[in-house]
Amino acid sequence: MKIIMLGAPGAGKGTQAKLISEKYGIPHISTGDIFRANIKNDTELGKKAKVYMDKGELVPDELTCELVVDRIAQDDCKKGFILDGFPRTIPQADALKEALQQRGEAMDFAIDIDVPDDFIINRMGGRRACPNCGATYHIVNIPPKKEGLCDVCGSPLVLRDDDQPETVKKRLDVYHAQTEPLIDYYKKEGILRKVDGTQEMEQVFAAITSVLGE
Repeated sequence: MKIIMLGAPGAGKGTQAKLISEKYGIPHISTGDIFRANIKNDTELGKKAKVYMDKGELVPDELTCELVVDRIAQDDCKKGFILDGFPRTIPQADALKEALQQRGEAMDFAIDIDVPDDFIINRMGGRRACPNCGATYHIVNIPPKKEGLCDVCGSPLVLRDDDQPETVKKRLDVYHAQTEPLIDYYKKEGILRKVDGTQEMEQVFAAITSVLGE
C-alpha cells in the first residue's frame, strides 16, 4: 500500500502517518525529518535546506526528488510506504509517478487532511519540538509527561521558528500557491480521498482507516 499524505502545514499529516505506519507495518517517510537530520548534522544538504525552511519557503525540487526516490527503493518499502511532505509540487508529483512507472508501480491513495487556515495557525502555535532527538509534541493535544521536557531524551522543548505565527501564515500562502494544486492532480489520478482534519486525532485516524481498509 503506497500512500501520499496531503494537507496544509500543521494539518496533522505527520501524526496520522505515524499511526498508519504502526497499524499497517509500512515505513513513514518524512522529508521534514530527513531535512532536520541533515541540519542537525550540518551536512551540505542541511545547510541548503535550512535557508529555505527558516524563511518558511519550500525546499527546491532538486534537493528532494532524488533523495525520496532512492529511499522508496529500499527493501523496507517493498510492502508499501507513506510519504509525508512529498510531493509538494506538480513537478515533484510527475517525478514520483515516472520513478514508480519505471518499476511497474503506482501510488494507491492520496489522503487529503482538510483543515482551515485559522485552525492551523492556532494549532501550530501550541507545537513544541525537541532540538536534540526531533520528537514533537503539542501543549494541548500531545503534551509531554513533564512540561517543557522531551519524554524521549529529557531535553528542553522549543517552539520551532517555522511554527511561529508569522512563518506559519507564510507557509500557508506558499502551500496554497504551490502544493494545493496536488489535490486536483490526484483527483484526476482517481486516488484522492479527503478527510476532515478538524476532528479529534482518533476520529481522523478512524476516517483514514475506513478509506484504507482493515
